[in-house]
Amino acid sequence: MKQRISRRRFLGSSAALGAGLGILPAGLARGYTANEKVDVALVGVCGRGEWFVNTMPALCNLAAFCDVNEWRTKETYQRFPNAPKFVDFRKMLDVEGKRIDGVIVATPDNTHAVIAMAAIKHGKAVYCEKPLAHDVYEARALRDAAAGHKVVTQKGNQGTSSEALRRCVELVRAGVLGEIKEVHVWNADGGEGRRELPKERPPCPDYLHWDLWLGPAADRPYHPFWLNWHGWRELATGALGNWGSHTMNLPFMALRIDALWQAGESGPAAGAPRKLLRIESQMSEITRLAFPRWQIIRYHVPARCDLPAIVVNWYGGAGPGVKARIKEILDRGKWKNEEERNVHNFAACYLRGPQGAILTTGHNMSYRLMPEEQFAKFDGPPKTLPRTPGHEYEWLEAIKGKTRTMSNFNYSGPLAEFLLLGNVATLFEGPLEYDPIAGKIVNNAAADRALRRQYRPGWSL
Repeated sequence: MKQRISRRRFLGSSAALGAGLGILPAGLARGYTANEKVDVALVGVCGRGEWFVNTMPALCNLAAFCDVNEWRTKETYQRFPNAPKFVDFRKMLDVEGKRIDGVIVATPDNTHAVIAMAAIKHGKAVYCEKPLAHDVYEARALRDAAAGHKVVTQKGNQGTSSEALRRCVELVRAGVLGEIKEVHVWNADGGEGRRELPKERPPCPDYLHWDLWLGPAADRPYHPFWLNWHGWRELATGALGNWGSHTMNLPFMALRIDALWQAGESGPAAGAPRKLLRIESQMSEITRLAFPRWQIIRYHVPARCDLPAIVVNWYGGAGPGVKARIKEILDRGKWKNEEERNVHNFAACYLRGPQGAILTTGHNMSYRLMPEEQFAKFDGPPKTLPRTPGHEYEWLEAIKGKTRTMSNFNYSGPLAEFLLLGNVATLFEGPLEYDPIAGKIVNNAAADRALRRQYRPGWSL
């Protein structure tokens, strides 16, 4: 026990951690034996959390659990009788903080940031499911905090660790397609349009800790409507946060859009004019409670590194002309059957240059080079990015100091900002101009205020 506590204190010290890279230097993480497992707490046991309940025991020790629903967790908790259980993540961190190495956040979008931030401030490695945060301000705060506390982080957009995404990044950056001229990303899911607040006041079930479920959101009386949280702006991030975290990942990484957030060598030099993102939106309606039924977002990305300016197009739902545009793209491919085509019709990413195109599925976990006959015997350039057997595995190995995470918050924080700016754009008429270094919308004061929400009393980052 003395050896274990000593190891944890050592791992928690800032001297043992990499400088904002989401990595422990291998030479310093000597506390782990070859086969020793990391001790991890899981916050959010139901829903998405079930994935971690079923997969993580083979990779790590699930050492503590936290969930606000005491009924839905019963079956899972019976499988782990010796692990401590909590309903409040803050108490869990206070009680079990010295015993755990990392925290997985698998709750609804609304509470991602407050839980991840609390874990970071306790010096814990954090794996946070997409979309990472509810709004732009939270994404920025998590990135800064992770760098300041020098903890290992990973966003749960699992396609980042796939062979497909990493190979596509290599192909694009090696110039296999030539200079990318077109980027189209789509998802068939739209929002629910105009919604009204529920008027009934049913009693809250005694097994649900409603105040903790709401977290920092507005103080609403319990209603089961809220539990369908994906439909409400104040609790969710829509298709852009939910699916864009996967599908938009490829162009954001391959085209080095994240460089706009980095001052210095890869981004704007100190004192140079700031490069602004311009976001234009079309939507079925402006609705502040829910998301529009369809949205078309055009991100005008300025030149960065040695790459020219480009427009990244996002289509959510069935906006005007969208089906025809997607059909035109898919007609360029050769499909084994209609089912294969329909997978791409629902969600996909398409990058096109003068020498060819890449089409991926919604999670960027499979891809095809087009036209197929042109690339039938194509081997491509050497592999330059590291490979990993899995996203969660990569995070755990980074905690041990054996690798680095590719979707660490220094990268995935800007990706989240980029996506969530699209949600802000659907609240306003006219284009928005965003300064990625300052984290501000510079041409619309009301939109700039919409980058963050007001937390109710008792909640903060």
